Amino acid sequence: MNARPDRPDRPAVPAELKVLVASAFVIAIGFGLVSPVLPAYARSFDVGVAAASFVVSIFALFRLVFAPAGGALVTRLGERPVYLTGLLVVAASSLATAFAQSYVQLLVLRGLGGIGSTMFTVSAMALLVRLAPPEIRGRVSSAYASSFLVGGMLGPVLGGALAGFGLRLPFVAYAVALVVAAAVVALRLTGAQLRPVTTGPPPPPMRLGEALALPAYQACLASAFANGWCNFGVRVAVLPQYAVVVHDDTWVAGVALALAAAGTAATLQVAGRVADSVGRRPLVLVGLVVTAAGLGLVGLSGDLVVLLALSAFSGVGAGLVNPGQQATVADVIGSERGGGTVLSTFQMAQDAGAILGPVLVGVVADQAGFGWAFGLTALVSLLAVGPWLRAPETLATVARKA
Repeated sequence: MNARPDRPDRPAVPAELKVLVASAFVIAIGFGLVSPVLPAYARSFDVGVAAASFVVSIFALFRLVFAPAGGALVTRLGERPVYLTGLLVVAASSLATAFAQSYVQLLVLRGLGGIGSTMFTVSAMALLVRLAPPEIRGRVSSAYASSFLVGGMLGPVLGGALAGFGLRLPFVAYAVALVVAAAVVALRLTGAQLRPVTTGPPPPPMRLGEALALPAYQACLASAFANGWCNFGVRVAVLPQYAVVVHDDTWVAGVALALAAAGTAATLQVAGRVADSVGRRPLVLVGLVVTAAGLGLVGLSGDLVVLLALSAFSGVGAGLVNPGQQATVADVIGSERGGGTVLSTFQMAQDAGAILGPVLVGVVADQAGFGWAFGLTALVSLLAVGPWLRAPETLATVARKA
């Protein structure tokens, strides 16, 4: 394994992982292309706001329901074929969505895309676990997350521009982007590169029950649920609505989300290296507390400047949590074993938080106000701190095996 020229003791990022990072960037841009136009496209079939919103939710719902099967497929068939199939399923779904003739067709086709999304998400996580050298797992997780984040920030801008030529065009462009990503990955990743050379039989995949018995994995499930609730759910769906309430202007919602994303992107550049040097556990603990403070105080801020500053601060929390928890999951499984079901369960925890968070927090906001709603969000993040306080630091285990 090659070492980095500036750090002889640190291995370089394998070329296969660089391909996955580049692919993630293309996928994220494609997803961003359709995200700003999907509700309007749904409304074009003469449905109301609730029905249009459900088209957005159906994607995440199918991801959650299909996650166990996706993990089993990775264990049975291997990471590469499931990854490629998942990309092509989403591409076919997006292309078909562009030519939907009714709301029901749109709903079904969008939901099928969620199945493909689960396939390539879980298999990508499995590839990161298998290919990333243990000493740089945090840095690899940060690079992958940063690629998705930057692509997700650029995609809506391009999607809005393409929508000027018709609401169906972004879906075609998304399909093309996914096919390009699949072609690059198919050419650059071969089956022989994904498995370590062994003289004996390969070790059995890690079973879910085995992982659930480990405090470190239990902590990862807790933080994944909290991270999905806070950063993929409430921050995306509820924070923009509150921003508009504070300033009574729609542009504030976009600025609040952009600042939160900027906070995450800036933090990811440092967090991965900290996870590989100081440890995974301190990073997640600080990230959960920062998330709780940022989003918890948002509901009490009536000043626009304070609101925007807290939005950016909450993004820092997300940038701290992600590399630490993903590197811990990789440490738990190890490079030599498969763990499709273990990874899909971790992803399910995050998706469940992202689905439940906006719904329950929205109910609280309607009944008791935004202050209590964001207070509940802070509580969810703080509750995830407990399992991490009991969990051991897995970086030490990696260092002993190295």
